Amino acid sequence: MKLFLDSAKIDEIVYAIEKWGIEGVTSNPRHIKNSGKSMEYFMNEAKKVVENTNITVSVEVNPHLNKAENIAEEAKRIASISENFVVKIPATEEGLYAVKLLKDTSVKVNVTLVFNPVQALQAARMGAYYISPFVGWREERGENNINYVSDIVNAVHNYGFKSQVLIAAIRNAKQIIEAINAKADILTAGFEVYKNAFDTPYTKMGLDIFSQAWDEIKKQEGWKWHFTNSWFTKKETV
Repeated sequence: MKLFLDSAKIDEIVYAIEKWGIEGVTSNPRHIKNSGKSMEYFMNEAKKVVENTNITVSVEVNPHLNKAENIAEEAKRIASISENFVVKIPATEEGLYAVKLLKDTSVKVNVTLVFNPVQALQAARMGAYYISPFVGWREERGENNINYVSDIVNAVHNYGFKSQVLIAAIRNAKQIIEAINAKADILTAGFEVYKNAFDTPYTKMGLDIFSQAWDEIKKQEGWKWHFTNSWFTKKETV
């Protein structure tokens, strides 16, 4: 499974790539608004960050566009900015028709705002590169995501489509686990979601327990341990 970062903040993207080995980035208009930067700034800076890598950046078309031909033209414009850009197109009837229009071009499409297996199946049939079901929005409204995610994965994988299922709008580690168990291809989550998932209080608690035990062992042995630049040195107590 690949891990993508859901963010439009360039400092978060750089950190996640360097520290966590993140393999892709997803963005949307709300993320870009929250970053305090313009669409143009985000695309230009993201292009620089991922240049000469295999890291993809999903960039959304203007959500006001509602005709397939206009959506497809906008997608071509965005894709021309960087070969790493994948264009996000909504799973509407016109959006999915736009995906079909782009099928024989070099434009890679991330079909976004997917909320049922039928939409996912149609996106795969039209030639989507990524298919992005949203889980966080559903769970916030009391929906059960376990069958929802696995049904979408099955709708795409069972019929040999090349599309990759990218689980999006993940809010917590529980939803990450659900995506793993459903055998999704990719998941994307926000910076703080990963921070909280990677750095749990239980790991720190265990480290504190083991550090205390380590110190007690040294006391029992009658040695003082000193940390050097490379390792521990020991000196007999007087």
